Amino acid sequence: MARIAGIDLPKNKRTVIGLTSIFGIGKSTSEKIIEKLGIDPNKKISNLTDDEVNHIRTEITNTIKVEGALKSEVQMNIKRLMDTGTYRGKRHRKGLPARGQRTRTNSRTRKGKRKTVAGKKKAAAKK
Repeated sequence: MARIAGIDLPKNKRTVIGLTSIFGIGKSTSEKIIEKLGIDPNKKISNLTDDEVNHIRTEITNTIKVEGALKSEVQMNIKRLMDTGTYRGKRHRKGLPARGQRTRTNSRTRKGKRKTVAGKKKAAAKK
């Protein structure tokens, strides 16, 4: 079993795709790492030798910020935006989309479940 950066990589996937299960590594970064180390990208993770896994592990820890360190950096960046009072920071604080999307409809992921607001009642007609 290949365990890199605290993540168990899926055994049955190709090495290029398997590395993308680590937070902070996408397909292009994965391809660069594998090309640099001279590993066959089509090789399954279960077929990697311990030596190859160790090379991948050292390459990732030495060159790329992944998992916990990257998540904490992202959270600190968001906190900095909120503390300085920027537009994006205010949107983060309110739980609204920060990149210009419409909010009249859609944006349910950021806003959460709908909160129904009661409509106006008609005034009773006097006789």
